[in-house]
Amino acid sequence: MSKKEEKVSPAEGNTQQGQFDISLLSDEQKEALRQQLNAEAKNERIDKRDAYEGLRADFMHRVEENLITVMSDTKSFKQWLEREVEAFTSIMRQYGQVKNDDQRNYTITDGNFRLLVSCNKVKGFDERADLAAERLVTFLKEYMQKSEKGQNDPMYQLAMTLLERNQSGDLDYKSISKLYELEDKFNDQEYAEIMALFKESNVVQKNATNYYFFKRDPKLGIWHRMEPSFCRIFIAPKNEKEATEEEGSEEEE
Repeated sequence: MSKKEEKVSPAEGNTQQGQFDISLLSDEQKEALRQQLNAEAKNERIDKRDAYEGLRADFMHRVEENLITVMSDTKSFKQWLEREVEAFTSIMRQYGQVKNDDQRNYTITDGNFRLLVSCNKVKGFDERADLAAERLVTFLKEYMQKSEKGQNDPMYQLAMTLLERNQSGDLDYKSISKLYELEDKFNDQEYAEIMALFKESNVVQKNATNYYFFKRDPKLGIWHRMEPSFCRIFIAPKNEKEATEEEGSEEEE
């Protein structure tokens, strides 16, 4: 190979009027060109992946940020409502609007808005359940370490989820009941003893208060339930005419 040919880069090759003829390249130049194109394609894939991951991170951050705000506001509203309901119940008693001091269920209506306060007896656990929960966490961690799937083991994930406590810090009776169903699947003496301890501690009756909101349609006179639940909120879809009119108004501005 001559000195002049060695200086020719793969990208330059032999061109005439901007056209590239790869057949005029040496084998070394073709290999260099192939490696260059592969590197460029790889860098392009990396750039696209980085751009996607950046957009994903930004999107998820905004969703999480707004979710945390909504959850905090909802928690604050519930705490505020509990205090206000308790205070207003005392006023209702003073005005004779409550049948007796033991009454826990009542409806408050003003115009087209209604609040229903419902108090029910629910099953709970005594202090032995806390000991059972501690033993179960220890058991599940040891089970997870032995499992080939580790923390991704579905049995471990399910059991740990069922151990989660509610906002009051109490174990959920229905969730613990589902743990009983896993006894045969774990097939372990320690797990069986833990479940027995849970069952022995399930002797407490607690009060659970729920609040329900209703709004009346003044035209039809029908009460519609208002549920501050993400899955229950209905957003009416825009029809094509409304969407077109809105786009038109934006263009005029």
